[in-house]
Amino acid sequence: MTDFSFDNLRRAPDVEAPNLFAFDATDRLLLDTAGTAINADRDGVVVIGDHYGALTLGAAALHGAHSIRTHQDPLSGELALTANAHTAGLAAAFSHYPLNEDLLAGARTVLLQLPRSLAALDEIAWTIARYASPDVTVFAGGRVKHMTTAMNGILARHFTTVAAGLARQKSRILTASAPVATSASGFPVEVKHDVGLPAPLILKAFGSTFGGAKLDAGTRYLLPALSAARAAGQAIDLGSGNGTIAAYLALTRPAMEVVATDRSASAVASSRATADANGVGDRITVVRDDALSSMPDSSAELIVLNPPFHMEGTVHSGIALKLFADAGRVLKPGGELWTVWNSHLQYRTPLASMVGPTRQAARNPKFTVTVSTRR
Repeated sequence: MTDFSFDNLRRAPDVEAPNLFAFDATDRLLLDTAGTAINADRDGVVVIGDHYGALTLGAAALHGAHSIRTHQDPLSGELALTANAHTAGLAAAFSHYPLNEDLLAGARTVLLQLPRSLAALDEIAWTIARYASPDVTVFAGGRVKHMTTAMNGILARHFTTVAAGLARQKSRILTASAPVATSASGFPVEVKHDVGLPAPLILKAFGSTFGGAKLDAGTRYLLPALSAARAAGQAIDLGSGNGTIAAYLALTRPAMEVVATDRSASAVASSRATADANGVGDRITVVRDDALSSMPDSSAELIVLNPPFHMEGTVHSGIALKLFADAGRVLKPGGELWTVWNSHLQYRTPLASMVGPTRQAARNPKFTVTVSTRR
């Protein structure tokens, strides 16, 4: 007996706020549109991009799906789904998988929350077409305001048939079938950047990594300032993304060991690839973590962070504040948190409160770099 209701879903351990939601109209539309397909093959369902469990648990509770294979890029999403499943009595209905052959082998019905990134969609669509059953049907849904015709084009590269459904409550479903399998995914992509080192910095990125293999403008401004960071045997690149900061620290401080941590499975893979591409993979440990939840209190000498300033397209400081608080917990007394942020965000006060005395290390019209010292 289950106790499933969309209204009972929670985002935790992700940030919770009145303007941030655990499900949306796209979840409901996907489940309604794919209902017949799910009922026809209840053990062949794969869910990709489920935010906090609405699709996975809805497929199980509303359509009787079982042995559901689910892939969520953020670890926080995995943890939220697991918690929501226990609340609903559906913990046995699904299993977590990476984005690979094991996730999709034999799959006949795929429910996909469309990612914002076209690169992410390209990698996901390639993986489905490469490994799923030849008669797979993909139901890809999103909010109309975030959907573009380029998404149709990407799906059309990997599937013979792509059709758009009617919009409902500002959501729409794209249905794709008849996969066209190709030999290479094109990921990770690689870009070389001049950052003032003897050789270009090589950045690699898989599809769902924020910013891809680009060098983020704030990070570019931060890097030279790090020459003034305290001497430390180990540093943490918090929210490592494509691994820029971790690789730069390892290259400029040959005696330093670096931990690169990110909640995104794609970012973790990208950080590893970047570390190896720059010849410093032996000194960079990459960890998938929700903030720094696996790190002990008062254990780090140096943390470097370029925090995100939005969540699901909503400008929101919640994720940055969560990272500041965890950095304050993990730093040793006297340890430093180096942070770059868009100057208009005014993060200096929360940094001082959550970490310790905070001074400005660099500033230009767009970015501010601060150093917070743990009390």
